Order: sequence, then structure tokens, then C-alpha cells
Amino acid sequence: MKYENESKEIVSLVGGKENIESVVHCATRLRFSLKDSAQANGEALKKLPYVLTAVESGGQYQIVIGSAVAEYYDAILAVTGKDKQASHESRDSAKSKKFSMDAVFEIISSAFSPLIPAMAGSGMLKAVLTVLVEAKLLSDASDTYAVLSAASNAIFYFLPVFLGITLTNKIGGNMYVGGTIGAALMEPTFTALIGKADTTFLGMGLTAVNYSTTIFPIFIAIFIYSWLDKLLKRIIYKEIQLFAVPLFSLMVMVPFTALFFGPFGTVLGNGLSHGVMWLISQSKLLSGIVIGGGMPFMVMLGLHWGFSPITLENLRVSGGDPIEGMAVASVFAQIGVAIGFWLRSRKHSKMRALTGPIILTGLLAGVTEPIVYGLILRYKRLMVIVALAGAIGGAICGVTGVTMNAYVFHNVFSIPVYTPKLGYFAGVLAAMIAGAVLAWCFGVKKGEESELLPEAAAAAPQTPLAVVAAPAAETTPISDILSPLRGEVIPLSEIPDDVFSSGVVGQGVGIIPLENAVYAPFDGVVSSMFPSRHAIGVTSNKGDEVLIHVGINTVHLNGRCFTPCVNVGDNILAGQVLMTFDMDAIKREGLSLITPVIYVDDRGTGGDVHIEQDGRVSEKDTLFKIIRHC
Repeated sequence: MKYENESKEIVSLVGGKENIESVVHCATRLRFSLKDSAQANGEALKKLPYVLTAVESGGQYQIVIGSAVAEYYDAILAVTGKDKQASHESRDSAKSKKFSMDAVFEIISSAFSPLIPAMAGSGMLKAVLTVLVEAKLLSDASDTYAVLSAASNAIFYFLPVFLGITLTNKIGGNMYVGGTIGAALMEPTFTALIGKADTTFLGMGLTAVNYSTTIFPIFIAIFIYSWLDKLLKRIIYKEIQLFAVPLFSLMVMVPFTALFFGPFGTVLGNGLSHGVMWLISQSKLLSGIVIGGGMPFMVMLGLHWGFSPITLENLRVSGGDPIEGMAVASVFAQIGVAIGFWLRSRKHSKMRALTGPIILTGLLAGVTEPIVYGLILRYKRLMVIVALAGAIGGAICGVTGVTMNAYVFHNVFSIPVYTPKLGYFAGVLAAMIAGAVLAWCFGVKKGEESELLPEAAAAAPQTPLAVVAAPAAETTPISDILSPLRGEVIPLSEIPDDVFSSGVVGQGVGIIPLENAVYAPFDGVVSSMFPSRHAIGVTSNKGDEVLIHVGINTVHLNGRCFTPCVNVGDNILAGQVLMTFDMDAIKREGLSLITPVIYVDDRGTGGDVHIEQDGRVSEKDTLFKIIRHC
């Protein structure tokens, strides 16, 4: 049996078949539900040559394999004696019973991820306005400033509206009704009640407060609304659900939020914010060490999103956030590690080709996931180094009281929003320099230098290997990959899944679908179709393999919402419909529709992905080109 030995090794390292409650797979990874995740040996799993990485997230132990995951899955079922149906039922049963902090962080992440571009852009605009005012190039009393200030404040002021939409999209219900619940708390008729004495609703005392920029009230309201929506759909005739369900939802949720959930959420948010600030005030040095040194590991686990509500609450209550004022050091520590490896590597080496782009991405955009997954997790010594460098910078930022005064990504353009400037510069420069020096000196142990050296010129004449692999692909150095969806293109880094966004599976883009069909991106063949039907692999006549993964975590739907129009082995033509999917049903399940479109270079041809499109695309547009190294 293919992959039998590898599967036995994986089963052993997750604690044996007795520790496995269920196992399913998506397009790239095996997803284990374990009785005791502490029995899994993550370090040993990551060292396996056929494993890209292993992460514990969302209550599952996920082992990233790549495009061969289906074959590994079948082998693991054979090794453990489980069948597919029992595995799915066990997983679904566990899902319905388990409530964990992983699930909470996943919901927070899914709620904030779609808003990050708008929040980051707005924060950067705040930084630009700060620079213009301080340089006396713009008056903060001018009409021009007022217009630009409105643009920078809007996403934060109306945060309950946007979170109402994204939260409902994640946990269930109509996302525009969710947005309306948030909007009702900010509607002028309601805000006119703020400060008014003896306000009542049906005889009950009501205290109207300002809910702009708040987070916790809308979180609580939407959780309750998602349950109410399901209840109403069970008891109201389908013929009138279109208006009746939203009608009763709004009639119940808006008053209840104003009377109970809103005030409770406000008190909860203020309490958490004050509690964190109190802890920091007890020891700024220790807080800086823990936050600056620990943040990279929180990013690996997706736990960093848990700080976003507290950060935004601190910005609302205090005007500045010390958590991100310390966490900024960890970002520059990671950039420093990449700089150290760039300096250590030689020209024309794989490492210099890797580190150059990810250094720029970190400095200019503040996105460090490529550094974490592409570099730090590959060279295990760097985990200690980045923690030490981040702790040094975080301690300096903590002791000097650095705060972030607007929600921004930590990059070179966001400098104006940090105070005091001296503490900020001392902290981030110390973290970056320490990271670079330590990585240069100690980051690579003996036997790991191959990727830091120039690729041997002698490797090129080995023509037998090139000819055997895929002759058609080698004779055509450029391939056009058409868009498999009609929708909006987003960068790979914005896909709300660390395995895809880090590029560990392959390079490509994400697409937010506007229609419910998947089209063939070229002439070729259907090379894989996953049992859950949420993802399809296609290979072109030139040998290019592309993975189209409809939605994030849609493997949980077990095939519901997806209708394949082709089978594995079928020949396909560019523009042909490969599958259709029910967009509304996927949204109702609280899952993201963002679809990764990934070039899978399993044959190692070394093709570069050149993105050709941004914004809206159709199936007739070239999404990206594959340019091979000749």
C-alpha cells in the first residue's frame, strides 16, 4: 500500500491510533481530532521530509502534507482501521460538544480578518495626517483635514456595523441583519437618547450609551442573534421567512442589546482593558519581555488575534495601547532574523532569493507570516533567537512606556502613531539588530548551510532528469493560468488561513467569489477531486498543477453545497465549468468563501508565479503566469 510506512509514522507521532478520535482531510492537510493533543510529538512531525508543517488550531491537530494528502488519508484509515463515515460522524459529534479557546480565537480571527485591510489603511491614513499636522503642512482645523480624518476614522467609528456583518458570516444568520443590529445602536434616533434621564423601553429602564468603536457588545449580540435566527427558521413557515425572520430578529435583538447585552458588553470590555493595563503597570519590564518574546509563537498558533479586541478597547478608552507598543518589537525581531540570513547567504543562493522579498514585506507591510513559516520554522534555532531579540526590544518598549495610538500594522510607515519616539526607536532597533546578529552568528548549525550557498552551476547539465519529468513543461517557459472564478482578487497574505497565506503550500492568490461556478483555468485534465468536493486539482497540458480550494475550512461541510461537473481523469478545456457551489449555504454555515488558487510545484520545476490581475476578474482573464527557470 502506498504511503503505508509514512502513515504508520504519522499515527505513531500523534499518539497512536488509540489517541485518534477521528481524522479527515482537506486539500492540503490531515485534520486529527485527538483525545489528548499533548501526546502528539509536533517537533518530530515537522522534521518528517514529507510533512510541510504541523499546527494545532480550531480544536484539531493539523498536519500539512500538500497535494498528496488524499493518498496519505486513505493509508492512515487503513492503518488505524477507521472508515470514512465513522470518522466524519465522530468529528461532527466532537464538534458539537467541544467549546475551546481555540474556537474562540478562530471566531475572533474570522471576524477581524476581512476588516484588516480597511483598518490598516485607515490607521496608515491617521499616521499620514499626524505627519502633515506636525510638519505644519496641514491644519487640524481645516476642512481638508476634516474630510481625511473622516476617512481614517470611519472603520473604527462604525466597527459595530462591520463586526455585525463579519461575525454573522462566521457563526450563522443573515450577515446584513447582523450589520443592521450594529447600525441600530448608532442610528441618530437612538444616539439622541444618550444622556437623557428616565429613558425606558416598554416600562423597563434603558441607559443609552455611545457604542461607536466598541467590540464586546456586538460580539454578545451576534452570538445571541445566531441562535435566535436558527430558532425562528425552525418555527416560521418557509413561505414567509424572507421578511418574518429578519422582522422578529430586529424586534427582539435591538431592544435586548440596548437593555442588556450592550451595557454588559461595555462593562466587560472596560474591565478587560483596565485589567490588562493594571497587569502591565505592575511590571512593564516583565510584560515587555513576555509580549515581545512570545508574540511570534502566538502568530504561529493564531492566538495573536485575541489581542485585537483589547487593543481596540484600549484605543477607545485610553487613546493608546501598550500591548501593541511592546508587540512591535517582535515584528522587527523577525525582520532582523531575515536580515541576518540575507547577510549570511551568498549571491544567487536560494536563501537570498527567499529572504529578500520577505524582508521587504515585513518592513513595508508589517506582514511577517512568510518569515515565520518560510524561515523560522525551517531553522529551529531561530525560534530561540527571535524570542530573545523580541524580548530585548519588548522590554525596552515596556520600560519606556511605548504605546500605539492608532490601529496600524507594524511597519516603517506607521512610525508616527507610536509614542514616545525615543523608546520606540530604541526598542525596535534593538530587536532588529539583536535578531540579525544572533541569526548571522548562531542561526545555522553545521550541515544546514546548503541553501545559503550559490546553487551549483553543475546541476544544470543533468538533462536526463529534466527530460523524464515533463517534457512539455520544459519546452514552454511561460504558462498562462486563467482565473477559475468570477470575483475579487486578494493577495495570498490576506487569506485567513496561515498555511495558505504563508505560501507553505505554494504561491498564488485568493479570490472572493461573486458567482457560484468554478471554471477550468487552462486545457488539461482533472488530477484530483477531494471526497468533500470543496477542492479540485487540475493539471495543464504543459504540466502545471493548480489547486482550487473553494472557501476556508469548507472541508467541514462534508460535500454539502458543492456539485462537481467533472470527474478525476476527465479532459478539460479552458473556461469549462468544473463545479458549482451554494454561496448562500456556505455563508449560513459561518464559513469564508475566500478561495485560494495555488500553483502546486510538486515536480520541482522552480516556476515563479507572476500575478497579472488585481481587483475584479472573470474566467477569461489571465490570473497569473508561471515563468520557469530555463
